Amino acid sequence: MRSFPEPAIAMVETMRASAAAAPQSAIAFQGAPGANSHRAAMEAMPEALPLPCFSFEDALDTVKAGKAGCAIIPIENSQHGRVADIHFLLPESGLSIVGEYFMPIRHALMSTGDGPFQAAYSHPQALGQSRFFLRERGIVPLSYADTAGAAAYVADKADPTIASISPPIAAELYGLKIIEDNVQDSPDNMTRFVILASDPIDPATLAGDLAVTTFVFEVKNIPAALYKAMGGFATNGVNMTKLESYQREASFSASMFYADIIGAPGDPAVDRALEELAFHSKELRMLGTYRQARARG
Repeated sequence: MRSFPEPAIAMVETMRASAAAAPQSAIAFQGAPGANSHRAAMEAMPEALPLPCFSFEDALDTVKAGKAGCAIIPIENSQHGRVADIHFLLPESGLSIVGEYFMPIRHALMSTGDGPFQAAYSHPQALGQSRFFLRERGIVPLSYADTAGAAAYVADKADPTIASISPPIAAELYGLKIIEDNVQDSPDNMTRFVILASDPIDPATLAGDLAVTTFVFEVKNIPAALYKAMGGFATNGVNMTKLESYQREASFSASMFYADIIGAPGDPAVDRALEELAFHSKELRMLGTYRQARARG
């Protein structure tokens, strides 16, 4: 299924029509109206026109096709880790990261009925962020494409034995009752979003600002290759705030790495560190340099 539930369709079509009239002012996001990504889009860029897309790929393709000026995509959550597949999608999209946004996450259990509930629908990230809450109540978690779409689906089914884990605004949009608020397992639940556009930011324009540079790389398949590749950041005093590995191919012979550093190309220390990294790598691809939205450490 690659369509929104019936209760969401009218809102989706209205938003798409507005975005089509001014595509460069549009910001694409994954999910139905009321999703966390919708809220993040409006908070990060209040003047933009929100453009709902069914999948992450659809949101990125919308920017590539010129139907939106940018997209906002969740990349990691403080409680449940990185968003699935995002490390594959970002390099493959051909887009550049031009900003980041951190948003506290609040979820509610909502339904047409009062319970007890047999199952709750939501995006896998939201289900993971509420897994103890659901387990304590014997509610079966069931995956849906996005949090707000799950609410629209529950509203459409009108089955009092099912619920959704969704942002509170979704209850208002889709006519559901909030059974219990703040069901996320951690009170400081936070998601980091990145903003992507067709054209990268020139690092020189960020002079004087704290910047983050994101890239992916694959080291040569030799002993201690990663250790050697990382040495340049240590010796040049460049702070690497994120390093994650993931497998790109079924051979499992080598790992790709996703990394964030504080600093921008053009800074001599950053340039020296990246040059040393490139020497020890089979592939190095820059994903973007952008202003740091939140201090690390």
